[in-house]
Amino acid sequence: MIPPRRTAPRNSVTRPFTLWKEVATAYLAPALTAGLGGVLSGQSELTTAAFTSIGVTSALVAGAVGAWLHRRGRPRRWTTSAPRPALAIVFTVAAAGIGGLAGWFASDWLPSHAPVPDAEWLERLRIDLPLSAALATAIVTWRWHGTTSR
Repeated sequence: MIPPRRTAPRNSVTRPFTLWKEVATAYLAPALTAGLGGVLSGQSELTTAAFTSIGVTSALVAGAVGAWLHRRGRPRRWTTSAPRPALAIVFTVAAAGIGGLAGWFASDWLPSHAPVPDAEWLERLRIDLPLSAALATAIVTWRWHGTTSR
């Protein structure tokens, strides 16, 4: 005998997209997990990066992408009609590319063209920025698309 299918009631309400909660989560989740990893492994530079370049990048990207998607509560038609995985992949690849360019700029170009001391933390930006941007974009896009009605 096949068990009955469980579906949501027709009048169920999805949780609304709240940008400040998404931004706070985008900062806290990677900052706490990477910070804990840095503490447990004894890597002080990872602990510092967790609360600076990793967490801040995630929060900024989540805020920018979430605000663009939400656009005063009126989403663009093509973003709501696109399949959720396709939209998340396209936005994630774009954010990773922009983050990679920003990481390259900060780690290579900036020290040779501006009076910025060449520090080891600048090298971390090549990995921190694109990875944080990609993860924040994927999560915010996925969650936003789940709250929109078609």
